[in-house]
Amino acid sequence: MEAVDDLYRAHAPGLARFALVLLGDKVAAEDVVQEAFLNLYRRWDSLADHGNMVGYLRTAVLNGCRSAQRAQARARLLRLPHDQPAWSAESAVIDGEDRRALAAAVARLPRRQREVLVLKYYLELSEQEIASLLRISRGTVSSTGARALAKLSRQLRDEELPARKPWEAQ
Repeated sequence: MEAVDDLYRAHAPGLARFALVLLGDKVAAEDVVQEAFLNLYRRWDSLADHGNMVGYLRTAVLNGCRSAQRAQARARLLRLPHDQPAWSAESAVIDGEDRRALAAAVARLPRRQREVLVLKYYLELSEQEIASLLRISRGTVSSTGARALAKLSRQLRDEELPARKPWEAQ
């Protein structure tokens, strides 16, 4: 179907980056995006609003990421404890220590806070669009975003402070 092909060419790379930020795993992110497009293709004739397919795909990718995260959590329960999974090599090299520190801090945020920040600052959606996508109020988007930014700020500030003994001069 040509319409789905056009949507794929225009939006798949951005959706894959969106999923990568949420999942931290390039392969899983690509799988989630592929599944979203496959479901769109399968359901094309039954979907009423063909003008809002990008919104449909964003929702499908977000829900796919949530499902993948639940599956990862279940798998972690079955494995022996080990170090946290590393970001993909491509992601880890993105832009040096500052980006790695930020990515790690974002990954430590609660799921809802992480989703709000990624949707707002990465996909540049408005608070109303985020509220609609996450099915929460615009006020909840605003307060969740503010709490997430405050928590990120604290985490990054705490990581930047060198370990000093109280008697050492600053």
